[in-house]
Amino acid sequence: MANIAKTLIATGCSSGLGFELIKQLLTQSQPHRIILGARNTTDVEVAFNAIEFDKAKHSLFIFPLDLSDLKGTRIFAEQTLQNLGNGRVDCLLLNAGMVKSAEEPQSWKSKWSEQYVVNHLSHHYLIHLLKEKLIESKARIVFVSSGAIRSVKDTSKLDNDVLARSGTSAFDLYGSTKFIQLLNAHYWRRQLKGSCEVVAVSPGLIPGTGLARHIDTKFTMDMPDAKSIPEGAQNILRAVEITDFPKNPEQIFLTSWGEWWETDVYGLSLDQALQNKWSPSKDEVEQDE
Repeated sequence: MANIAKTLIATGCSSGLGFELIKQLLTQSQPHRIILGARNTTDVEVAFNAIEFDKAKHSLFIFPLDLSDLKGTRIFAEQTLQNLGNGRVDCLLLNAGMVKSAEEPQSWKSKWSEQYVVNHLSHHYLIHLLKEKLIESKARIVFVSSGAIRSVKDTSKLDNDVLARSGTSAFDLYGSTKFIQLLNAHYWRRQLKGSCEVVAVSPGLIPGTGLARHIDTKFTMDMPDAKSIPEGAQNILRAVEITDFPKNPEQIFLTSWGEWWETDVYGLSLDQALQNKWSPSKDEVEQDE
């Protein structure tokens, strides 16, 4: 059945890891129908057209999406569902992310920091908006995570860390938002049990991406465990395609070296009350924001 196109919806594929991952999919013999969200749709379309992929085999749709704006997230979901029609979804890839301190300007409307909104809240809201289609399709949801989740030692600090203008440093906030994202992955695994597969994956330390564009720190290939962008993309693609899952349903974190982390590595994220706290309902998100 390789001639039947697989459908992927993805965020964070305008450059870096996400762009490389989509490029790799567009060179496969397996046909793909890919729906991307991007801030600058024109530039992204030009970049993908330069690949000269087989448009008779693969289809690519790029819709506007700024994850710092929940209204824009809703519009992207509406356009995506309209584009899909009665078609199914094989995978929702949540790849977008940023590293940025919680020093928002006064004009910032949300009570949450931009990094929290982009790395977690908008993606959580997007799942709510696509939920019925994901369940109908028995889709896979892939959260692109990070080993930075291990930096969270005291979950009581999360409430203040992720607030706008809290002054939380970029890397501390990144660890907090990625930890909350993992809480959310566990939440959706429970909520969608029997319908959707949920995987969290770390691509590894990947210099050369736009992840750190808001900070002065530069990542280089001579850092321990640094990997190239193609390698990082392959690590994410493994999570999209893998079929060999652990027996323990809470063992959902796929490492950059291709193994499943034991749950004791991220034991704090297994607290179901904490998962629920950081996974508000659709109505709560809309009322709050």
